[in-house]
Amino acid sequence: MRLRRSIMRKPRAAVGSRSRCRKQACSQEGREKRALSSSQAKLSAPDGLARQQEEVRLQAAVSPYHLFRDTAEVTVFRKSLLSWYDREKRDLPWRRRVEGEVDPDRRAYAVWVSEVMLQQTQVATVIDYYTRWMQKWPTLQDLASASLEEVNQLWAGLGYYSRGRRLQEGARKVVEELGGHMPRTAETLQRLLPGVGRYTARAIASIAFGQATGVVDGNVVRVLCRVRAIGADPSSTLVSQQLWSLAQQLVEPARPGDFNQAAMELGATVCTPQRPLCSQCPVQSLCRARQRVEREQLSASRSLPGSCDVEECAPNTGQCQLCAPPTEPWDQTLGVANFPRKVSRRPPREECSATCVLEQPRALGGARILLVQRPNSGLLAGLWEFPSVTAEPSGQHQRKALLRALQSWVGPLPATRLRHLGQVVHTFSHIKLTYQVYGLALEEQTPVTIVPPGARWLTREEFHTAAVSTAMKKVFRVYEGQQPGTCKGSKRSQVSTLSRRKKPIAGQQVLDSFFRPHIPC
Repeated sequence: MRLRRSIMRKPRAAVGSRSRCRKQACSQEGREKRALSSSQAKLSAPDGLARQQEEVRLQAAVSPYHLFRDTAEVTVFRKSLLSWYDREKRDLPWRRRVEGEVDPDRRAYAVWVSEVMLQQTQVATVIDYYTRWMQKWPTLQDLASASLEEVNQLWAGLGYYSRGRRLQEGARKVVEELGGHMPRTAETLQRLLPGVGRYTARAIASIAFGQATGVVDGNVVRVLCRVRAIGADPSSTLVSQQLWSLAQQLVEPARPGDFNQAAMELGATVCTPQRPLCSQCPVQSLCRARQRVEREQLSASRSLPGSCDVEECAPNTGQCQLCAPPTEPWDQTLGVANFPRKVSRRPPREECSATCVLEQPRALGGARILLVQRPNSGLLAGLWEFPSVTAEPSGQHQRKALLRALQSWVGPLPATRLRHLGQVVHTFSHIKLTYQVYGLALEEQTPVTIVPPGARWLTREEFHTAAVSTAMKKVFRVYEGQQPGTCKGSKRSQVSTLSRRKKPIAGQQVLDSFFRPHIPC
């Protein structure tokens, strides 16, 4: 399920201040044009013609029922949505910052940070991270001068860690190559800034710079699919193009940032995935999904089979490309939640890892634990973790491989003290990773003070503020308990330990002892 996307509001002062910054905008435009000319050539005439032909072909496969066919509907939609938004919008820190910011580059930066953080992350989680980020790096120049270690440290726990790295890369590009000024249009934002895609570019351009360009995120997809009864797969090329076209048609030119935020706010708070609050919807009168529900209820009350109006969902020829396929009939129990069609997702691939919390309880200055840094690319790039190895099915092989890895960092170790404590299951976006958790305390060894580059000894307090992933914090909780406990909270993770197993009844063979050291992964 896509997580909720939040909303920012373009300050009205931004439009009025544009004339005062005209000279600055002209020089900025020149820089963008020079950068664009060196990064991408213009489309040739044949390419443009092919694109137009493809759009005509796609439109021919769409019934007018799924479109806004007259300007009156569009006007009502805009007015109703914006009036509702002005009354009901949530008070969020990025909105307050954008509303009070007159500098266009700072305004765009504030929007950019919030948009990146909100990707695949809930609003409630982002609020604290956003506040701390903007306090630490209030400008592009501040972020550009920060170290990746600092960025990872503040981002730790927010997930999807490449977002923070790309945000800093983008800030450095703006400062070093664009004179410290953000690109002013959605096109140049998307082409010039790393990690900025179609949605983010249009969100920044509309909210910060007042460009009349529509946006489509998960919330907007849901709103548009219900308002126009689009039941086909929203991830397909045809449906995606149609949704972007609808968003562009609907956006209010006088208040594009507010309109886009209102559409996302509606999907996040009213037109929700389950149990939508239709009675509170400002555009209910224009909602095809709601009309379908009422029609089905009327048919059911009259004991008549539900049927669709031919004019509503049939194009000139063949099956309408925006309707649900015949193989997916209407579900009376879902109501408007029949839209949009749920996209089947690939299950995450499963991987296993063995990881060890290596501690020096009697180190000078207090107990310390060993952390090593991950590679600068790939999963959790640049973050710190406990020494880990890819796990083998056999527990004996796990132990040997893990010991070799530990000794490569700190030298000879007492193998007999390596204890298996339990496991942590953590799901990333595309990987379900099972960590077999081990612990080893160097009680009598001479404290190790020198480690190779890419490793460090930290106190427990330092560990909790270091750039480590949520998974590693769960691993450490298993170790801290010594008699391992259970990780509570997230549904996406699970901790299991040996102590959770029931004691055998009298006379029963203890299978764990019988089969040890085999540890299934």
